[in-house]
Amino acid sequence: MIYFSMQTSATLLVSLLALCITGESTAAADDRPNILWLTSEDNSPYLGCYGDTFAQTPHLDRLASEGVRYRHAFANAPVCSAARSTLITGMHASSLGVHNHRSRVAIPARFQPYPKYLRAAGYYCTNNSKTDYNIPDQSGIWDESSRKAHYRNRKPGQPFFAIFNSTTSHESQVAPKPGKTTFRISPDQIVLPPYHPDTPEIRRDWANYYDQMTLMDAEIGHWLEELEREQLADNTIVFYYGDHGGALPRGKRNIHDSGTRVPLIIRFPEKWARYAPASAGSWVNDLVSFVDLPATVFSLCGVTIPAHFEGHPFLGAARVKPREHVYLFRGRMDERYDTVRAIRDAEFRYIRNYSPHRPWGQHYTYPFRVQPSMVSWHAEFQAGRCNALQSQYWQTKPGAELYRLADDPHELRNRLDDVEFSGRQDRLRHALRQEILATRDIGFIPEGMFPRLADTRTIYDYAQSDAYPLERILDIADKASDAQAANLPELIKALDDPHPVVRYWGGTGCLILRKSAAPASAALQARLHDDWPDVRVVAAEALAWLGDAPAALHVLTEVIQTGNPHEALAAQNAIDFLREAGHISLEEARDSMSGRTFSEPADRIPNYLLNLSE
Repeated sequence: MIYFSMQTSATLLVSLLALCITGESTAAADDRPNILWLTSEDNSPYLGCYGDTFAQTPHLDRLASEGVRYRHAFANAPVCSAARSTLITGMHASSLGVHNHRSRVAIPARFQPYPKYLRAAGYYCTNNSKTDYNIPDQSGIWDESSRKAHYRNRKPGQPFFAIFNSTTSHESQVAPKPGKTTFRISPDQIVLPPYHPDTPEIRRDWANYYDQMTLMDAEIGHWLEELEREQLADNTIVFYYGDHGGALPRGKRNIHDSGTRVPLIIRFPEKWARYAPASAGSWVNDLVSFVDLPATVFSLCGVTIPAHFEGHPFLGAARVKPREHVYLFRGRMDERYDTVRAIRDAEFRYIRNYSPHRPWGQHYTYPFRVQPSMVSWHAEFQAGRCNALQSQYWQTKPGAELYRLADDPHELRNRLDDVEFSGRQDRLRHALRQEILATRDIGFIPEGMFPRLADTRTIYDYAQSDAYPLERILDIADKASDAQAANLPELIKALDDPHPVVRYWGGTGCLILRKSAAPASAALQARLHDDWPDVRVVAAEALAWLGDAPAALHVLTEVIQTGNPHEALAAQNAIDFLREAGHISLEEARDSMSGRTFSEPADRIPNYLLNLSE
């Protein structure tokens, strides 16, 4: 099927691109800037130049003094692969169906990764070295992509676009190494965010994270010094940014500022100072996001911006007026599903939780394995030692959230019901709906439905057609996530809709209502025999809350054993949450997943259950 395997060769297309931009590619190399991207992983603006008094980041602080700092820069998604898939395509990952973490979803061959356009324009493009793109065909993107990739390997006089990526601040490095007892900042001195309980493990992880940030800064310094030694700084525009929010719990994977706001510093040499938005050392208040970066590079380099790019160039000859807001999204992270969309402007964030029945703090195998702080926080919550703010992470979510960042930087006070902000809420809610519709957001389709709906097309091309009734789907998804019993008649009607995605959201709405969905019992029973396994999964989980756990267990087990990998994963999640709620036993949950071998990430929940004690 096309979802798993289609990706035609782009050789002819790249050749045509080269012909189309011959005028650009034959310009003298010194008429175009080099571009150097320096990136780090899993860090919010925990830098001295961003006002963090615990940070020791002298090289980045110097870069900021020589360049400009963006106050409102965002990754569009709070995890590596979805954020990097947005970067490599110049489109929101949710527009292409590549928003789920570590997925492999074919995109139309007519949409090339941005380095191919730069290469066709004569740029030497290197990546050192992380990719993590959610597209299956990654051949020919770069002139070189490896730990040895370097701009110095280009032809004489050839302009370059080069990326160097530091992994030093990644979440895998948060925990202190065994035996480490000395930190630059004493754990006792750390000022914890109010959502974290005060435990030794959390304090040590924070202290060690700041040490890792200092080490990362030294790597950035090395690459900057190397640029000077190569005598290339005078013709190179340098970008530094983090690939999404911070590594500590409630950073990465979460759509708040702690998960999506990133540092962005850009330095312009004198030769290209005309493109700088402000003088050296200044703050820039424009809203920018990752989807804008490829278009901005093209604008700086004099390369035609492809029509399908969704980003706005915020620098260079093609610069447009600043955005009024940025569009943020999250889908499956690792083995856990959650559908969240958000709009962030300069003052507020409006969040729509389309899976409010799932907590922010689902059990993700990886952070629970590598972060003592995550384990400690969860243990404190289970023991009843967390206050209301610290408990929110582990509880079900409201359908919508509104935060004013100026007086609530940690986004803990939901202002949704404040009359004072009703006008702003209405505007942001409308803006969010318009973004979803304008981008034909694919994230409302369950991942397991992709191959069958796409058939011989890409899921993108399916979503661009009239066969994808997005407005109708969005209307039901909104009513479902409102968690209002008054919407039940419309949810029941949706369960009988001819389109499987509408039926899915009708069932999800009943699941969110739990026992209040009792009048939908007959309609849910009928959906246990639906042709689409994802619809059967939500109907079964909803019925378990209405007292029919045996029927639910039977249906979910069947999907786990016979469904495609993502249908099976959805059923595994349903089983695990029903186990946690006491509707089925641990033994029943384990049995439902035995007898079939799963690959990543569908092997994680079975392994998690095997390691649980009764």
